Amino acid sequence: MHDITNTSKRLNESLHLPVLVIIEPLLLPRTCILNVLRRELDDLEILDMATVQSLDSTSARDVRLVVLSIAEKPIGDPSVEDDLAFVAECCPNAAVAVLSNHDDEPTVQAAMQRGVRGFLSTSLSIEIAIAGLRLVLVGGVYRPLPVAGTNRMVDLEPSDTRGLAPAYLMNEGVRVAIDRSVTDLTPREQQVLAELELGLPNKLIAAKLNLSESTVKMHIQHIMRKCAAHNRTEAVLRWRGRLPAQSRDHDPGTAPMLEN
Repeated sequence: MHDITNTSKRLNESLHLPVLVIIEPLLLPRTCILNVLRRELDDLEILDMATVQSLDSTSARDVRLVVLSIAEKPIGDPSVEDDLAFVAECCPNAAVAVLSNHDDEPTVQAAMQRGVRGFLSTSLSIEIAIAGLRLVLVGGVYRPLPVAGTNRMVDLEPSDTRGLAPAYLMNEGVRVAIDRSVTDLTPREQQVLAELELGLPNKLIAAKLNLSESTVKMHIQHIMRKCAAHNRTEAVLRWRGRLPAQSRDHDPGTAPMLEN
């Protein structure tokens, strides 16, 4: 009896979670992606589908992101165009990301012109792909960007980048270089902010930057104060220009809430 009650409770709770949908025709890669996303994005309900037509079953759900696998197909392929149109019709409030075997600039540009908010190449590491999805989920845009002197890099940018230079992230997810004018943040705070943009928790940021967790928390507190933000996500979005700056005349002795 208790098992039935608990199962019913979990099902009811899942129906109220925001939803991410992965659409991949092939069962094996779809299952692998599904398992990874459920482990990494546990605050979302992850659904997998073989075709976009199955999105009809999500009409009553809060779908935040649809990841559409197009494999070798070009963005301009009629079937891809139809799928994108169907996603927009079924999930008008959801962002769309595509998973493609290509990452050339014409393909990426064509995807962006069609309203795609995330472009994931199958050549990306899983860490970078997850970081890209996290960015899209908080309102940003994730797309590959060729950079002179490097083989393969990706660009993490908000949907409105007027006046801002992009932040570049190496494909292996190890080295970050911020190419923008920075006056308010110290070099170490810039490094911490770059890791926040990836959605990393304090423990991983500390390990990557060889800092203690308490030092990371201190840097995040300073970043949030300088950005007039109440949490780390708001700090990232405001620093990247998506949110208007609020008054900074708040009590400097009051520490903003820190997320782990």
